Amino acid sequence: MERFNTFFMAGFECADHINRSGERINLLKETQHDIRTEEDYRALNAIDIRTVREGICWSEVEKASGDFDFSNVLTRIRAAEKYGIQQIWDLIHFGYPDGLYPTHPLFAERFEKLCEAFALFYRANATQPLMVVPINEISFLAWHSGDVRGTVPFATNSGWDMKYHLCKAAIAGIKKLKSTDPNCTVILVEPLVRIHPTPEHYYVLDINEHQFQAMDIIAGRMCPELGGSEDYLEILGFNYYWDCQWEAGGKPLPWPEEQAKEKRTPLSELLQTAYYRYQKPIFISETGHFGPQRALWIKEIATECLKAQDNGVDLQGICLYPATDRPDWDNLQNYCQCGLWDLDHHKDRVAHQPYINAVIQAQSKFQKPQNVLKRLARLFE
Repeated sequence: MERFNTFFMAGFECADHINRSGERINLLKETQHDIRTEEDYRALNAIDIRTVREGICWSEVEKASGDFDFSNVLTRIRAAEKYGIQQIWDLIHFGYPDGLYPTHPLFAERFEKLCEAFALFYRANATQPLMVVPINEISFLAWHSGDVRGTVPFATNSGWDMKYHLCKAAIAGIKKLKSTDPNCTVILVEPLVRIHPTPEHYYVLDINEHQFQAMDIIAGRMCPELGGSEDYLEILGFNYYWDCQWEAGGKPLPWPEEQAKEKRTPLSELLQTAYYRYQKPIFISETGHFGPQRALWIKEIATECLKAQDNGVDLQGICLYPATDRPDWDNLQNYCQCGLWDLDHHKDRVAHQPYINAVIQAQSKFQKPQNVLKRLARLFE
């Protein structure tokens, strides 16, 4: 069963955490997607992408404890309905309101209230079924905040503790979402990685398993005291970038060097591992590259996804992330050249045509014949 409007999707960077300098960032505002939503959706429509990942920015919508303002979210919902865009909403994309962090005693309770408030707001203002990612990339966020001091509470040696409490909040939030809107679809999103052995670090099975801990906890396979359930695994997203494969204790394997290709595990195999573990529909929830290699990257991703489908993986889509270029979290002056559209100094969108052309070419490989005919018909309307 197809769950998304289009196989190819796009995501808008919505990180809103406190960075290593102690400054609150909001990439929706930095990229001006918050005020250019219609422009961005028109551009996506023109290349036949009609499913997007969005974020509410918890730090922005909760003005004070229990006081929510979803006005910018409403603007984007209305734009989506105008342009026929399906939205997937992240409730936590690395950021929380001031003074809150995963191990705070009120964190799960505050998140439950956010989930209830958002589900009620959405039901009152949207016509499309709700699709929601409660907490984006729990595994990465736990490491970033608990092991390498990347964001609050700027800890070290605490990654597992952060992961446990993020999962605790996610489970509580999912229960609240489902009790408020039983028809909502919950999507879990985690990184997809492969850590390779070296002579110094030859046993990597255990550390490769760590990437699945958050989904296992939410499924109730680990830490059953938190109340997880297999029912909470509905659609699973896996984020995959060039640096998701590395040697234990070392740096990411380079890409696209031929030597690295001999070491890399094909993406199709990584997708098979994830799919066979959970037997749930999956999709690539984030992928993309930088600079002139963007087109080559998406060609490789598409080829590997076709292989995964041929091998029986229920792969539902590929989300290009981000749709527009974004700045570095810790240096907002440094843009990454990673979008379908780069941004000039006025934040105007500048198409990266080789990337867009590669996406259009890849789309045709996944479209059913009747969808191709529908697309051609629209061109001549």
